[in-house]
Amino acid sequence: MEYDFVIVGAGSAGCVLANRLSSDSKTTVLLLEAGPEDRGLSLKMPAAVLSNLKSTKHNWAFQGEPEPELNDRQIQHDRGKTLGGSSSINGMVFIRGHALDYEGWRQAGCDGWGYADVMPYFKRMETYCAGGDAYRGDGGPLHVHRAAPKDTITRAFLEAGQQAGYPLTDDISGYRQEGFGVSDRTVFKGERWSTARAYLDPASHRSNLKILAQASVQHLVFDGNRAVGVAYMNRAGQIATARARREVILSAGAVGSPHILMLSGIGPADHLQDKGIEVRHDLPGVGQNLNDHPDFVLKYNCLKPVSFWPKTKPLAKVAAGFQWLMTRRGIVASNLFEAVACVRSDAGVEYPDLQIIISPIAVDDATWKPLKKHAFQIHVGLMRAHSRGELRLRSADPSAPPRILVNYLKDSRDRALMRKGIRLVRELVEQPAFSDLKGDEIFPGAAAQSDAELDALLNTHTTTQWHLSCTARMGAETDKGAVVDARGRVHGLVGLRVVDASIMPFVTNGNTNAPTIMLAEKLSDDILGHAPLPRIEAEVWRNPDYETRQR
Repeated sequence: MEYDFVIVGAGSAGCVLANRLSSDSKTTVLLLEAGPEDRGLSLKMPAAVLSNLKSTKHNWAFQGEPEPELNDRQIQHDRGKTLGGSSSINGMVFIRGHALDYEGWRQAGCDGWGYADVMPYFKRMETYCAGGDAYRGDGGPLHVHRAAPKDTITRAFLEAGQQAGYPLTDDISGYRQEGFGVSDRTVFKGERWSTARAYLDPASHRSNLKILAQASVQHLVFDGNRAVGVAYMNRAGQIATARARREVILSAGAVGSPHILMLSGIGPADHLQDKGIEVRHDLPGVGQNLNDHPDFVLKYNCLKPVSFWPKTKPLAKVAAGFQWLMTRRGIVASNLFEAVACVRSDAGVEYPDLQIIISPIAVDDATWKPLKKHAFQIHVGLMRAHSRGELRLRSADPSAPPRILVNYLKDSRDRALMRKGIRLVRELVEQPAFSDLKGDEIFPGAAAQSDAELDALLNTHTTTQWHLSCTARMGAETDKGAVVDARGRVHGLVGLRVVDASIMPFVTNGNTNAPTIMLAEKLSDDILGHAPLPRIEAEVWRNPDYETRQR
């Protein structure tokens, strides 16, 4: 088996690469995916998010290491294990991030990754439901949907934001991120629109593209310092080899890509030697710089019978499921995250560092089952955490999952920011728009007011937004922590790239699926030798009084 390109991982980035690289009929492409095909009906149903996350059929469900600042709790890190990867099981929230995220990438030594450089690829990848404009695309494979919120709780959230003095924005991913606005989601005609649907399905008929599911890569194959292929276990449990004439491309995600690099002898030399792995290339940054977005949820009783709880009762669920099967409409066509706020935590913060999302239903943290009463919950996410974690090998056995330590709230600044977010939410729900809706605070509870009391609850209830990233970050070769250059090429080796969320220098301000797809779109041009798309200089709103005002 020999191909021009061997892509490892058919996730959010890998599906994009498979489509774009195989669009050149002169190239041959092999796409390997460790998980099964994406045939489950639940993978098409937007409201089946929790069902998909509770199953391990399409979810790696990695168990993290005990988190020192979270009472040694082990956080589960859900990652897609199927065609489409995490885009097939995630919450479908579409946010590009802030323009200053990408300016930060550029300033960190990643030439060609400024906002004007990435904007044309964001536009190329999408078909926006409201049509194209200076910021949004209208001819791409990824359909992005926006629904005008109809439920009372979500509308109250948007109104309360205005009453609290925050701006409204008509597009979180456009001119103005900061403020309260309607959330976009990757849904098309009532179905989840994963990268498998958007990119892989249209290309699957091509004779120059081979797709192999249930093919788990064990390690990379080298000839000297050149990557020439991969060894993988096929669905029959046999080890096979696929060779690459031009490049091997790792798109196995922020967990899978550094894991495969280290299993192949590429990473921190002392760690590899400790695990009995022969060091091929000492690259200290592999598995380091792990970023994530911490999450904390506040829950409130709802004084009116307007929450979505009754729609989760058995008969109502059957009726809603039937409606969706027949029409692709109704509650099942929603991810129940229809409004979002991107806000700054304090004066002096240049652009949003907190994300606040409301859901018109509250669920139990342990079981994710709906609370059996009218209630709603509000998520506080920290978008630019200061803490950094790491990913390390558990053993030299490829089947052994890696050790994932995020170090949530290890940096005391993160804890202070999360407390600030909790207090901002409490201020929000005291606005007039919530006066006839908000009942008692179920959690954390009105009694928890002091820093110490909130810290104790952060220890027991902080969790993840499932945005692991940055474990093989971009940077100059002189940067000892960098793993790849600005073109995704692994430093010191030939014929090997990484193209996924692991190469982000730092995580973007929002959900990471859209930026990951953009990364693959942009680097697909470089891999094929195409010139970058022309830069788009788009104006971006920033609060002119940010130095003295929080809103």
